[in-house]
Amino acid sequence: MSAHEHRGNATGRVRSLNVGTERENPAPRRVSTGIFKQPIDGPVAIADPGPRAPDAPLASGVSGDFVGDRAHHGGRFQAVYAFDRAELDWWEEQLGRPLHDGMFGENLTLESVAVDDAVIGELWQIGTARLRVTEPRIPCGTFAGVMEEQGWIKRFTQRARSGAYLAVDAPGEVRRGDEVRVISRPEHGITVAEAFRARTLERDLAPRVLQAGEDLSPKLLDRLQALIGGADPNLPS
Repeated sequence: MSAHEHRGNATGRVRSLNVGTERENPAPRRVSTGIFKQPIDGPVAIADPGPRAPDAPLASGVSGDFVGDRAHHGGRFQAVYAFDRAELDWWEEQLGRPLHDGMFGENLTLESVAVDDAVIGELWQIGTARLRVTEPRIPCGTFAGVMEEQGWIKRFTQRARSGAYLAVDAPGEVRRGDEVRVISRPEHGITVAEAFRARTLERDLAPRVLQAGEDLSPKLLDRLQALIGGADPNLPS
């Protein structure tokens, strides 16, 4: 891994820890889903679910959390999904309706943590677990089905504040109220928001985001290389 700046100060806390059970998918012709997350008190075990595979026994890194479409979601580099409560508040104002913690399918609703400004490869200590920022969330049809808002995928994409997927570097337990501490941050400075824009709105950012090197997840690396190579990057996320 590239050289890192070491830190230890708390940047925020876990406002809500959320898990989803198996439910019918609101999107047509799709497998069942665990996107309908509900807050729990914890503590909850967090562990590496292993590689992504359609028949994988585990897909989420959060104990008790269900992932339906295991061919395209979950696995080692999407073990945990984190979202900023301040962004949910912004969307509440835009949509004119309340959005509960976990509404966007996030496992961790964080407070005073600018998730989208986190650097790809950044390492967090939360509870006794160590989690690594890997890639942005790309909105899908299931998410649109949950929100029931006209043009939701386009609106969410244009906002370009997607939240972040996390890998589990060291297993542990997390509970509501735990501090989020940045242990290390790569010097390349490529943020989650930049990676999202490179995948969606500003594809000319791909060469810059590729500077994150080995801090990129294999999937994100493949998509960025496809953009530069002229191939179709619109592959399932």
